[in-house]
Amino acid sequence: MGAVKLERPWLEFDLGAPMQVLSWAVNRPGLVTARRILWREVKNRDLPRDLDVEDWLAQELARRGASDAVAFLTSRDVRCYSETKAAAGGVEAQAVATVGLSNGERVGRRVADYASRDWGTINVALRLSAGLTQAALIEAMSIAVQARTVAVIDAGHMLPTGRATGTGTDCVAVAAPSGSLAYAGLHTEAGEAIGRAVYEAVLSGALEWKTTNRRAEHA
Repeated sequence: MGAVKLERPWLEFDLGAPMQVLSWAVNRPGLVTARRILWREVKNRDLPRDLDVEDWLAQELARRGASDAVAFLTSRDVRCYSETKAAAGGVEAQAVATVGLSNGERVGRRVADYASRDWGTINVALRLSAGLTQAALIEAMSIAVQARTVAVIDAGHMLPTGRATGTGTDCVAVAAPSGSLAYAGLHTEAGEAIGRAVYEAVLSGALEWKTTNRRAEHA
């Protein structure tokens, strides 16, 4: 499986080989070929209102020699990442997640004002061992997002609009070799492995975030 390396403010997930990666990440979104997925930790002071964030991140990646990477931005301390592996039949899935809920939202509703808060966000990278068609990769993304959402609901973070289902800046990247596996839904081994890996990684991260923030509130 892939190797995870922490060099704060960076977190790197080396996929082990170039793979097709589907995401809406800040750097190299869409369907691309990449060998690694990166997180860049930021604070509010790093991103002033008039900053071109995409250009800034591109420059940061270039300095690291990682312009080819799919890359996330997060205000979550990257040392708090969670990693989970799951297998079903012959399919293995590995999920790496950073989870913050400070800008949590409930789907279909919006909290009125997050201007004064940090952007906590949830970023999930998933590596699948099975070779997928592009259609199956899209289906794999749907399972990963479903698992992320269920994990956030089960974590029980309450908002004025109800129980959070995610944050306003979540991002997911799904990586897999190109192959002939045409389906990755809930009835498949791939779907089972994806769902369990992502669910456990996000739930672990969400519960850790809640514990940390509860301590801070009572400090």
